[in-house]
Amino acid sequence: MKIFKKQLKVDLTPKIRKLEALSRRVIREEGFGGEYKSSFKGAGIEFESYRQYINDYDDADRIDWKASNRARELLVKTYSEERGLDVFILVDVSENMVFGSGEKLKNEYAIELIASLSHAILEVGDNVGLATFSDKPIIKMLPKRSPAQFYNITRALLDPNIYGGKFDFNAAMRFLFEFIDKPNTLVIIISDFTNLPSDWTNLLGIVGVKYDVIAIMVRDIRDKTLPEDGGEVLISDSKTGKQLLIDCKIIKKKFEEYVKKQEEEIKDTFLKYRIDFVNLTTNKSFVGPVLDYFTRRGARWI
Repeated sequence: MKIFKKQLKVDLTPKIRKLEALSRRVIREEGFGGEYKSSFKGAGIEFESYRQYINDYDDADRIDWKASNRARELLVKTYSEERGLDVFILVDVSENMVFGSGEKLKNEYAIELIASLSHAILEVGDNVGLATFSDKPIIKMLPKRSPAQFYNITRALLDPNIYGGKFDFNAAMRFLFEFIDKPNTLVIIISDFTNLPSDWTNLLGIVGVKYDVIAIMVRDIRDKTLPEDGGEVLISDSKTGKQLLIDCKIIKKKFEEYVKKQEEEIKDTFLKYRIDFVNLTTNKSFVGPVLDYFTRRGARWI
């Protein structure tokens, strides 16, 4: 298993530059930025200029008669989209996210996803903020648009000292209400959504009404399935700390059925409360599923 090492004195600049390069590639080559912009509308539209009326193309109702009389030609107004959407990313940094059976830990995968999203958000002129959360908020940044914001976010996420502890979903939702006052803020919640409390839905109704919310589940392949030749494996309950020796071959099918059912229940619950849902696995690129979500969301505006 790969370990997220704690190094207190480390030059993060190369890692930040690597993340920036990755983000630029995802945005430009994969169309991340354009799909994001078309999927999430800005604060409104504002008048930009006049142009000449084109017969058989423009609706006659669009003619600005006062401006046309002054210019002595038929003119129509053109508008540009006014951006400035507030986007707030709330990410789970509990010990469950510091796990990986492949090339990336769940938190490393989440860092690359957040870096790409943040870069796209800032590039189109929107504001982005971040909070990292375990049983309490650790890093808190209000949404804003500045050249430094991308580096502030990535530098914070690359600090190994922020990771660990338990994820308190309900405490995270209460923090959200206190920290983000602006209604209709786009809130992106990133977690593996494991070990959710029995009352985790209590605040979802309010969250889904006050904000525009996307829940992104990030799980490792071992959160979903057991290896064919795994033999006997010692597992532990993250809630109670109790350990159990299991035979992978015996419980593999039941385990996979349970996880599939659990993920479907989580998805259905989010959708019930008007919260969008994206399911990602760390052994596959996030680009395809996220772009697919952007496309489906963009179709709502058509």
